[in-house]
Amino acid sequence: MLTLTRSVGETIRIGDDIEVHVVEVRGGTVRLGFKAPREVTIHREEVYRQIAEANLLAAQVTADSLGALAAFAPSPTTTEAAETEPAVGAAPAAAENAQA
Repeated sequence: MLTLTRSVGETIRIGDDIEVHVVEVRGGTVRLGFKAPREVTIHREEVYRQIAEANLLAAQVTADSLGALAAFAPSPTTTEAAETEPAVGAAPAAAENAQA
């Protein structure tokens, strides 16, 4: 870990795109300001851990979850019927070919 000493009003650069500004030091608290591209996410450690935990939980798939999703999937017989039956109001294929 790199440890630096900075005073209020001074800046630390990370690469070409990120600036960390020391805004205020009061007692045991340091206020920092960050300038970074929008695609760079910046979180306090405790928030970052909450996000990581929520993502981990969301990524877990259980048999119950798959069973619940199966209720919304069309049955194979419904799908096959839709592929073979013409849509309501559609002209028969033979009539379409004769007109072309």
